[in-house]
Amino acid sequence: QVQLVESGGGLVQAGGSLRLSCAASGRTFSNYVMGWFRQAPGKERAFVGAIARSGGSTYYADSVKGRFTISRDNAKNTVYLQMNSLNPEDTAVYYCAASGSSWYKEYAYWGQGTKVTVSS
Repeated sequence: QVQLVESGGGLVQAGGSLRLSCAASGRTFSNYVMGWFRQAPGKERAFVGAIARSGGSTYYADSVKGRFTISRDNAKNTVYLQMNSLNPEDTAVYYCAASGSSWYKEYAYWGQGTKVTVSS
């Protein structure tokens, strides 16, 4: 089992920045690809981005490419989502997730989510 706890959400004005964190416990953190997802009100959960086990590769949805950056610190069992140039369309609950497989599938472990609200 892997337990994931997100933090760092909140209210921010359009154009602002936030950094989300996701702390992991349980099994060896570096064994997992870590992903970020989001669910906006009335919409399905959507992929935001992911980072490889070593942190050497990252993958992003087109909607956030160039604005969001994912990083991880395997010594601290933590993955981060730096969000810049936020706009109201980024308002959502953000979830981190862990996959023992690949960045595009089989996310077996999920956090409880942290809410991000971007005001115009």
